[in-house]
Parts: sequence; structure tokens; C-alpha cells
Amino acid sequence: MGEQLSQLLEPIASQFRALSLPEPLTHWGHPFFMSIVMFAMGGYGAYAGWKGRILTASDPQAAIESKAEHRKIMPVMFAFMAIGATGGVLSLVIQKHAVMSSPHFWTATVLLTFLAINALIAGTGFGDNKPEFRKFHAYFGSTILILMVVHALMGLKLGLSI
Repeated sequence: MGEQLSQLLEPIASQFRALSLPEPLTHWGHPFFMSIVMFAMGGYGAYAGWKGRILTASDPQAAIESKAEHRKIMPVMFAFMAIGATGGVLSLVIQKHAVMSSPHFWTATVLLTFLAINALIAGTGFGDNKPEFRKFHAYFGSTILILMVVHALMGLKLGLSI
């Protein structure tokens, strides 16, 4: 399957190779930009979500504002991560590296799946606003953020091995 994906993306990859982009850009561009998405957007989004949960009882207006920030940034982060995953796969094809052979590819797949599940929970109104759904969403989201760190470390290992 990885070979088929590589063959499918090869025409696009060859176009990028023809541009003679600097090697550091093709090699480290994906991790540089994705680290911004994961840590800046993901970190801030998690912070805003937890701040909203914590302030609900003591400062309802601040909680509403924090939750609104969370709702604004997390869908954008998810979209950037999906686009970035596509870019990461293309980067591997450009560098003529096997696409599905690294744990980094698989943690990306799991991350996107988990993010989609968490978005679905929120998108359905937390099961008609059930507290256990909100609690699961918060803790699952935090677990996803931890997985992002593991994913980044696996990406660094992959980048250093190519």
C-alpha cells in the first residue's frame, strides 16, 4: 500500500524535485511547520479548553471566552494537521523514502483519527451536553496532546535517520 501511495504521489514529488529546493527545506520544512501547529496551536487550544473548564464556576464570562477561543483554534489546528500530514507524506516521497515504514507515519494516522473522534464528540454537543462526554473530551484531548509529543519525537528520529 505504501508503494502504491508513493507511485500515486511521484508525479507531484518529481515536480518539487525539479524546483531544486534547498535540501534542508525539503528535509526539515514539514517538521518545522508542524511543530508550530502542534505546540503553538495545540498547546494554546488545550490551555484555552482547560481554562474554560476550570473557570466555569468562578468566572462564567471568562469561561465562555476561553471555550470560544478553544472552539476557534482547534478546528483550524485539525485542518492544518491533516494538510500537514499530506505534506509529510509528500516530503517522504520527494526524498525517496518509504512512506508507511516509520512509526511516525502510524502515530500521525492515530493522531488524526483521535482528533476526529474528539471533534465528533464536541460536534455532537457532547451527547446532548452530558458532563461525562465533556470530561472525556477534555481528558482525551490532553492524551492526544501527549501523543503529539511522542509523535514529534518519532518524527525527529525519522528526520535524523534519513
